This record gives sequence, structure tokens and C-alpha cells, in this order.
Amino acid sequence: MAIIITDECINCGACEPECPNTAIYEGADDWRYADGTDLEGNVVLPNGKEVNANEAQEPISDEIYYIIPDKCTECKGFHDEPQCAAVCPVDCCVPDDEHVETEEELLGKQAFMHKDA
Repeated sequence: MAIIITDECINCGACEPECPNTAIYEGADDWRYADGTDLEGNVVLPNGKEVNANEAQEPISDEIYYIIPDKCTECKGFHDEPQCAAVCPVDCCVPDDEHVETEEELLGKQAFMHKDA
């Protein structure tokens, strides 16, 4: 299950540098699959979606920090708990019921994005 940032976010930015997958972006910022990963060029994601990792993607939110579900692994393979939730001063980094994944799927996604990890 990915993590989502709720609208209680105060835009403090504490979560962004903690994400080992670079899955967290400031509101209104474009994002890329290649950001903070080993992904380059045209790739097929573990969920079957075909993307260009270097192509800028539209922000999910224009107002608050947001998390890209395709890049979020709940920090599996890096930490024992989601680091965004651990550092959030207002507890607005919570499980995303819209993106439920098993630990095996999360670890597979982590290995896919970080070939040398």
C-alpha cells in the first residue's frame, strides 16, 4: 500500500528529503520516474504501465506535497517504516487505501527502481 499525504499537510517539507525513492514532490512541481531511481528512457513498470522515465509528469496536487503511488514502496527495502510518516509533524502521511500492495510487490517495485540497491 502506498502512502498518501492528506490535505492537513502544512507544506513544511519535512517528508520530501526522507523518501528513498524520491516519490514525494512539492505541490505544483512536475515529477519524473527517473528522479532518484535507476530508471531511464522507455520502461515498463511492474504494474504493466509503459512510460518514459525521463518525461515530466503532471503534478498530482497544486497545493500540498504529494506522493507518486507508482514510486512509493512504504520504504520497504530501505527502512522498517515509512519515513515520511515518521517525520511528519501533523501525521498527514497515511496509508493510501486506493493503492494496496503486498510486501512482496513493494519490494519488487523497490528492486525495479534501484537496480544496485
